[in-house]
Amino acid sequence: MKTKIETAEAVVGSIRRGDTPLKRGVNEKGLRHSRTFWFRNPPQVGDYVVRSLLRRGLGVLAVAGLLIASSAGANAKEIKLLNVSYDPTREFYQDFNAAFSKYWESKTGNKVTVQQSHGGSGKQARSVIDGLEADLVTLALAYDIDVIAEKGRRLPPDWQKRLPNNSSPYTSTIVFLVRKGNPKGIKDWNDLIQPGIAVISPNPKTSGGARWNYLAAWGYALKKNNNDQAKARQFVAALFKNVPVLDTGARGATTTFVQRGIGDVLVAWENEALLSIKELGKGEFEIVIPSLTILAEPPVAWVDRVVKRHGTLAVAEEYLKYLYTPEGQDIAAKHYYRPRLESVAQKYAATFPKVNLFTIDEVFGGWQKAQKTHFNDGGEFDRIQEARK
Repeated sequence: MKTKIETAEAVVGSIRRGDTPLKRGVNEKGLRHSRTFWFRNPPQVGDYVVRSLLRRGLGVLAVAGLLIASSAGANAKEIKLLNVSYDPTREFYQDFNAAFSKYWESKTGNKVTVQQSHGGSGKQARSVIDGLEADLVTLALAYDIDVIAEKGRRLPPDWQKRLPNNSSPYTSTIVFLVRKGNPKGIKDWNDLIQPGIAVISPNPKTSGGARWNYLAAWGYALKKNNNDQAKARQFVAALFKNVPVLDTGARGATTTFVQRGIGDVLVAWENEALLSIKELGKGEFEIVIPSLTILAEPPVAWVDRVVKRHGTLAVAEEYLKYLYTPEGQDIAAKHYYRPRLESVAQKYAATFPKVNLFTIDEVFGGWQKAQKTHFNDGGEFDRIQEARK
């Protein structure tokens, strides 16, 4: 069966050849053929026939044009992706998705719709392992994607090597958010363990941001105490003793502090703290940069098993690569994530103050070791929590 476009092209061809049937008129020999007449050599026929042919031809051409346009539109694909992300990226990916969709349609003619899922990073990783059909994962830390690779077998173990900067297109760090005027005089990590200070931080068992918070505090305590692990443990235990509630994700902790008014200080992603100051509670909060904090590198990956099943590998890969482009980096910076691209970083230099950083590899030997030591069942965090009871 011919497609619309093939039919339209056939009709146009018949007009050009002069053999389109008409309902009335005569052929070049003046012989009548029942109700339909065929024109073999249009230039040799009379003016009436030529005018009739032209009228009919223009009408058919117009219809053919509509059919061709309709068929071209029908052939455009509409693609859907699911990006499973961590808690504070909602606003960022909402803007990024719109920009990428526009880019992809201009490049391919196909429309792409990106759906989002947000929550604590560890909880999101578990959802993907349990069957959530994520084409993409953009989580808070590498270990959560490692787990999807190892336990879920949904992408290869070397997934971090597929994109630049260990598949982390932007970075962040951990800072303090305090109320206007800093009434408790909080300046550094030491102040968070003082009696009467209510610290808001989410649960490291479910939140990637909370694990960065925890490790930033532990790393500070190690440096202050000449790498004495026992003293670092005591320091972090004292800090969590001052945490009245453990939300499941970073955005939940921000809500507790900013909207519910609980706590004296929020230990948070820098991007969440900046969002709180500039958009969620203008003039109500201040940021305190501690003397030492951690370089946080949220990674991204496409989920091989899912994109192959969905037929979305090409668009999923391009989506993540677009995060590294000047436009992608600019959108990240507008949402208070530190861009990797130097030209964009210079443009937003005033937004991001210089900070004294250490990395997870330098202090903890990487995420696999840090997770096993501190956050797995029976690890350091569980022992700290058990001692509080």
